[in-house]
Formats: sequence, structure tokens, C-alpha cells
Amino acid sequence: MSTADHIADVAHSRSIELSIGGMTCASCAARIEKKLNKLDGVVATVNYATEKAKITYPDAIAPDDLVAVVEATGYTATAPQAVSDEAGGDQVQPDETAAWRARLLISLVLTVPVVVLSMVPALQFTNWQWLALTLASPVVVWGALPFHRAAWANARHGAATMDTLISLGVGAAYLWSLWALFLGHAGMPGMRMTFSLLPDSASGSDHVYLEVAAAVTVFILAGRYFEARAKSRSGAALRALLDMGAKDVAVLRNGAEIRIATAQLAVGDLFVVRPGEKIATDGVITDGTSAVDASMLTGEPVPVEVRPGDPVTGATVNSGGRLVVKATRIGADTQLAQMARLVEEAQNGKASVQRLADRVSAIFVPIVMALSLLTLTTWLATGHTATAAFTAAVAVLIIACPCALGLATPTALLVGTGRGAQLGILIKGPHVLESTRRVDTVVLDKTGTVTTGTMTMVGVHPADGETAAQALTLAAALEDASQHPIARAITAAAAHGDGTAPPAVESFATHDGHGVSGVVAGHAVLVGKRTWLTDEWSLATPDVLLAAADTAEGLGYTPVWVAWDGAMRAVIVVADTVKDTSYEAISQLRQLGLRPILLTGDNRRAAHAVAAQVGIDADDVISEVLPADKVDVVKDLQARGHIVAMIGDGVNDAAALVAADLGLAMGTGTDVAIEASDITLVRGDLRAAADAIRLSRATLTTIKGNLFWAFAYNVAALPLAALGLLNPLIAGAAMAFSSVFVVSNSLRLRRFATTAHQSSTVTSAATPPRSPALTRP
Repeated sequence: MSTADHIADVAHSRSIELSIGGMTCASCAARIEKKLNKLDGVVATVNYATEKAKITYPDAIAPDDLVAVVEATGYTATAPQAVSDEAGGDQVQPDETAAWRARLLISLVLTVPVVVLSMVPALQFTNWQWLALTLASPVVVWGALPFHRAAWANARHGAATMDTLISLGVGAAYLWSLWALFLGHAGMPGMRMTFSLLPDSASGSDHVYLEVAAAVTVFILAGRYFEARAKSRSGAALRALLDMGAKDVAVLRNGAEIRIATAQLAVGDLFVVRPGEKIATDGVITDGTSAVDASMLTGEPVPVEVRPGDPVTGATVNSGGRLVVKATRIGADTQLAQMARLVEEAQNGKASVQRLADRVSAIFVPIVMALSLLTLTTWLATGHTATAAFTAAVAVLIIACPCALGLATPTALLVGTGRGAQLGILIKGPHVLESTRRVDTVVLDKTGTVTTGTMTMVGVHPADGETAAQALTLAAALEDASQHPIARAITAAAAHGDGTAPPAVESFATHDGHGVSGVVAGHAVLVGKRTWLTDEWSLATPDVLLAAADTAEGLGYTPVWVAWDGAMRAVIVVADTVKDTSYEAISQLRQLGLRPILLTGDNRRAAHAVAAQVGIDADDVISEVLPADKVDVVKDLQARGHIVAMIGDGVNDAAALVAADLGLAMGTGTDVAIEASDITLVRGDLRAAADAIRLSRATLTTIKGNLFWAFAYNVAALPLAALGLLNPLIAGAAMAFSSVFVVSNSLRLRRFATTAHQSSTVTSAATPPRSPALTRP
């Protein structure tokens, strides 16, 4: 394929997610992934723990072709059910767990007498071995059937997986026992057998391995059952997230309430939410006031007061009065659906270290089979008995455990990202985890991140001969066309005065980061920064206005300069309130070893006043930065050797969020910022940033611990088995335990707790008392 064709394919690529059936270990996932990636233009990632394949493919390939490749490899593939499907994917996992449990319990009941008889010579009555054969045969044939079936399916496709090792180990022990019973001396009346932790070197003709075949089957079944149950529990957070939405809603049609399924809502519909009911979808309140409990979605326990004009999010709970809401987003566009999609995408991803584990797993099984054969021949060649050689070879087959390697990363990701979703922290992928470990500097946008982002007008200071009313009217008329927080504060203050609409504006223009201009009621009006008015428009600054602005900046407020008809005529002072939790959040970030830097477009004195209030050093304040220059600040810190995290919430933060090594977006911000970030903090509490970094680091630590255990286990166990120092029975138990250990270790992340609620009672003691001059007016 030519370079141009390849570029065209990439440009027109599509994505699909398939549910994969029949995988039993990480080497299965590696085989499917390898087969899919051989297709021209296809990039596939197969996750064993989530049983999903995420595939990007060109237009030249149809989805059916992808399914055919998976099926040709020996597995099944189907498109997963939509998120909105109430039947959901929640049905598969409980059924799988129940099937493993039934097979395990029946096999266990049959195996216990076999093991007891084999291990306790005093209980070995005449012809006991034939009873053991009768009890062990159903376990080996039916109990281990999933392993035999998978091994045969893989063999037909010229492959070997973990099931191949299990099937060979169990089958070899059982067939040896049949040979010894029917053709050797083990079937003679009065035969006795003892048990030891080390392999038995007795003659092969009078020794049976029925207890090994049955017990290993039970151990592996137990491992698969606990693994399936743990995987179900680890995905519970995502399923709970999907189940949070309301199932039906009272929609207003022709003035009457009609209850319909939430899936039938359309954008623009008006629906009623009574006290105690869930809000059906994202919307804007048109009537009523109440308090909305968003704790299930954001982790924030305090209900938020809402009134007409305020946005609300689907799945939150109306705690107060009756509300009428206009639907603005439905289905896959809602915040809940977007959260679920982000969590699932993160869970389906792979860290770079996991890809190494997958490659090891793919070649591990053939190596183990070769090692087992080598062990058998070496023991026989060195003059040992056939029993000793056989025991060591079977132990090698059974002790190998690539399952633990395959589960190490996905299970930790499942639990960590699921727990994050419960706390209002959305981690977009495994690559984010590595970034959180290395970050040493965190850059914080001021407005909307450290502060509430809600500006309030403090006062208007006119020049001599001018009136405050005229200055506010002209400025508000011009700012009414802008969406900047300062513009909204000025517009709201003017509207609050007499309720009349502002005058019409002509020739309106926005000057990025500097101000706005236009013609209002015949006056050429400019509103913005003083430097812009003096440098670009060569306007003189009256002393009375300069004094007013100087006083405002000293108090941490922001002066906005107003000029019309070629002269500066007023200063409007606005203030942004610092969030109550920002001081505590900065302290927590410092405890994590991060250096906080405040970044703002505000003037230097206002920026330093806010920094002092939240505990940021004066040397770590970067003020009067234009939106386009925020990226340069991040890149400059990186050039100096820092690993930078950026926390922001606005459109003008998006580029800096992408440029940073780790981008964190406040969920209360814009969709553009959220899309550009690596981690989304659903609640507007800055303390969630510290929680996000702690959770990410805890998840990464768990992944590395899992991988260490899985690798160390195989490195240590295989030589022991090959040297004849490991009984196959003990090998089977250890092999099953390794997978259970990895999954159980990951489940500890479910206990991760946020510090936001724990420390709320000590905030008043930790936070320095505010100066009255810095409080919201």
C-alpha cells in the first residue's frame, strides 16, 4: 500500500468494540490481538479482564470481517449491547460465575474422599483405589471439561494456552493412573499409598495420581470461580454508574403530565421532577427552586441550590421542591453517559507494562510445554524412576500461571477507575497512571479552579464629570455580547438596577485577552485592561481612576477600565470569590510532593492576593497571562525539567491541558476543557485533584505489585517443579492461588477513600482567617 493510501485509510478509519467469548487466559487475548493486527490498517487492543476488543479499522474492512477473524482464531465475537439497553451486559457475568460455582461444588464433593483416601494410609481399605477412580473420573472428565474443550479448540488452530497446560497436566495424571491400575500393580487388592510434600520416587506401576488429577481440577475451578466473581465485583462500579439514571419520567404534553420511558425523551421536552425523584436527563430549570443532591454522580455530599435558568444533570436527585426542567441533552450525549464511556474506555486500555506481560504470556505456554518435556527426558536420562520423572514433568505443567500476568493490570484498572467514577474522578486511560507518578509541578488556572469563577460587581468609580449610571449602562451594553465571567458580572449588575434591556451594540469586536469594543448609543466604547487602552489606544489615565484601581487591586479585586469617545471615564471593580476548599486542596497537593503554581490573566496584585489566601508562594504566581500564552508557560516549565500537571476549566485552558504531561479538567467547566484533559474532576472541588492523583498512584502501585508477584511466582516456581521439589498437588493449589491473589489485591482499591469529607471538620482550623477585605462583597 502506498503512503497516500495509508494516510487515506487512517483519515477514514472507524472504531468498534467487540465482546469476546471463550478467552481463558492472557495468551488467548494476545493471540486474538495478533491476528486482528495482521489485517491491513487495523489497530486492535484485546483486554482479557473486560473481555472486550477495541478495534480501529479502515473503511475497506467491514465489521463482519473482524468478527470472522476472531471466530477463525477459535473464539466468539459480538457487538456489545448499547449502554441504554436495560438488559445490559450485566447478565453475562453472574451466569458465568454461577456456572463455575456449580461445577466447583460438585467436583469438590467428589474430590474430598479421593484426596483423603490417598493421603491417609489408615483409611485405605481393600480396593480403595477403585472407589477413588470412580469418584475422580467425573471430576477429570466433566469438571475439567472447560479446560479440555478450550485446549482442543486451540490445538485445532495450532495454538496452546493456559488451558492446554491444565488439560495436559490433569490428563497425564489421570491416564498414568489408568495405566497403573489396569496394566500395572496399582489395581491389586491391598495396595497402599502415602503422601508427602515432595514427589514420590516409588515405582510407577504401583502409584496412582488420581488425587492429583482431581484436586488440581478443583483448585483451578476454584481459581476460575473466584476470578469470575472478583471480575464481576470489580466492574460493579461501572454497572452502578449505568444504573443510576431514571427509568421513567413525567413529561409535560399539552399542559398534562404523561409518564414515559426516559429513552423516549427528546431535546426540548419539558418534564417534571418531584421531591425525591431522579432528574431524568441533563437540562435547564424553567420553573421551581430546590436543592439537588449530586452525591451519587460527583461524590459531593452537600446538595446544591438551584433555580430557574440553572443547569441540572441527569441521575441527580431532587431533594426539595417541584421542578420543571427542559431537556438539553439525551442518551449518549448526557454527562452520565459520557462518564460511563470514559470509564469503560479507561478500563479497556492497556498500560505499556501490560503489553510486555501480554507478549510474555503469548510465548510462555509453548516454553512451559517444552520445559516439561525436557524435565521428563532429563530425569529419565539420569537414571531416575519413571514416577519421579513423570511427577516433575506434571508439576511443571501445572505450576505455570500466565493468568496472573494477564490479570495484573486489567483488574487493577477495573477497580481503580470504577472507584474513581464513584468519587467523581474520571481517569481516561492507563497511560495517565504513569504520568501521575512522575508529576512534580501543578499549574492551577485561577478563575473557576481556585476561585468560584462567579464574578460579582463591587462598585463603579467614574472620572470627574461622569456618572456611574452612564458608565455601567454603556459597559453592560457592550459586555452583553460577551460570555466572559467579568462580562456577565457587569451585565447582571446593570440589569439588577432597573430591569431594562441594554442599548443595542454596533460593530462589536473582541480583542483576545484584552477587552471588547463597539458603538453604543452613538458612543465609541472600549472596555478592558488599562494597558490595552493606554498602549493600543493611547488613552490618558485620570489620577482619580488610577487611585481607585490601585485600591481595588490591593484588596485582590479586578478593575475593569471603561472608555468612550476617546477618553477613560470609569473603573468598574469586580471580585471573584476563592473557594472554601482551595486552601486545603493546595496543602494536600504539597503533601503529594507537588509544587503549586497559580496562573491567571489577572493583574499582579490581585493574583498575589488570591495566592496568599490559598497558601501559594509569591514566587509561584504567574499573572497577566493571555489565554494563548498559557501553553508557553507549561512548555517553559517542561523545558526546565519539570513534569507538569495543569488544572483548568475553560476553553482557553484546553491547549494548556493538552500540552501538560497531565491535564485535569474541572467537571464544572467547558466540554472542550474536559475533552482535552487526562482526568476529569466531576465535582468542582479542587480537593478532588489531590484525590485523583492519590488514586492514580495507588492504582499504579497495585499494578506493579501484581506484576511483580506474577513474574516472581513463575520465576521461583518453575525451577522448583523441574528439580522435583514440588508435588503436583501443591503446584495446582499455588497456581490457582496466584490468580486469586492478583485479583484480590486489586479489589483493595475499592476501599480508597477521599479526604474531602474527612477533613471538612478541621478546615476552619487549617485555613487562615480571611481578611474582611478579601471576602466576597
